Amino acid sequence: MSEVELPIRHVSSARVVAVRGSDIEVRSDTVVGEEPMEIRVAGPGQDPVAVAVTMRTPGSEQELAVGFLRTEGLINGPEVRRVSFGNPGSLNRPDDTVIVHLSEPFDASRVAERHFVATASCGICGKASLDEVAVRCDPIPAGPVVSRKVVLALPDMLRAAQAVFATTGGLHAAGLFTVSGELVSIREDVGRHNALDKVIGEQVIAGRGPLNDLVLMVSGRVSFEIAQKAAVAGIPIICAVSAPSDLAIEAADRLGVTLVGFLRGDGFNVYAHDERIELRDLLRL
Repeated sequence: MSEVELPIRHVSSARVVAVRGSDIEVRSDTVVGEEPMEIRVAGPGQDPVAVAVTMRTPGSEQELAVGFLRTEGLINGPEVRRVSFGNPGSLNRPDDTVIVHLSEPFDASRVAERHFVATASCGICGKASLDEVAVRCDPIPAGPVVSRKVVLALPDMLRAAQAVFATTGGLHAAGLFTVSGELVSIREDVGRHNALDKVIGEQVIAGRGPLNDLVLMVSGRVSFEIAQKAAVAGIPIICAVSAPSDLAIEAADRLGVTLVGFLRGDGFNVYAHDERIELRDLLRL
């Protein structure tokens, strides 16, 4: 199991006036940290190219940068040589700029073509069609199959490992699990897409991929961005406590990803590729 590494600036405190019924209290409250981070890329002998600026919860910056580049199809993973921090002066802390150094040249024209605009809430919006994602996404192989018991247990296991949310109530989490329900990695962020990029980036930096034998559990809803990022990383199964969008369902169906939503209590909905969920004991022949 991966240890959850909490950043120094992941939370801060704020003065609040708390109203509860007819009671009022002035107290200090713990709130989620949010700061900008610029992602840059450089090949051998190249000056770093600015790719995107995203709002994120401080912590796991290297994983976020590598995961973002991988899930957006700008790198394959093995060419990552090292990741460093830099401060060009536009941002106020060294870890607010992350430079990913590659072992091969980086084509800067790919950034200009994609018109990246990143935010914590919605990821990279409106920049890619489903057809374009399918072109740069390797086919998801058949399997694995996960039991209904494991699927139902995922929300509690994710919440138990989601340390900062229990303190602030303001972070999304993304967790990678084995099909037997063992936690491989969990990361948190104010943005659901950032949390996913962080766990994927961790795997890329460790030299693992594609992630064809893992299950992704997310704490919020499933958007098109979540579905396409998981598919690009090779993740075959996505589970979520909330609803998927219609485009997320279409993407999962076309890209070969099993999509589970409304995973709460003793139930869930399977929106695409239900063959990876063990349901035979429920079928009435």
